[in-house]
Amino acid sequence: MDKTAELLPGTLDMLILKAVSLKPLHGYGVMQRIRQISRDAIEIPQGSLYPALYRLEHHDLIAAEWGQSENNRRAKYYTLTAAGRRRLRDETAGWNRLATAIAAALNTTSEEV
Repeated sequence: MDKTAELLPGTLDMLILKAVSLKPLHGYGVMQRIRQISRDAIEIPQGSLYPALYRLEHHDLIAAEWGQSENNRRAKYYTLTAAGRRRLRDETAGWNRLATAIAAALNTTSEEV
């Protein structure tokens, strides 16, 4: 069985927003940070990441600025905008409500029904 978790629809944007909320990151850095904060459970393919970064930038949830990467290459660094912070807060609250409800349902015993 694969050790990486399959992402539910809509969660990639939330994970990207969380990653860039911690520190400005370039695209590859976003992939690494998501893997790190998920304790190696989530690996984002480049083919999914870059369209999502573009979409989030287009919706003004993240801002991009060119800079130098650790290996002296030109890279686009992403930061969270005010709208992105609001979206991350709202998405996190909704996700936590859903996760709590699912955990409650899965932990129900036959005696409780």
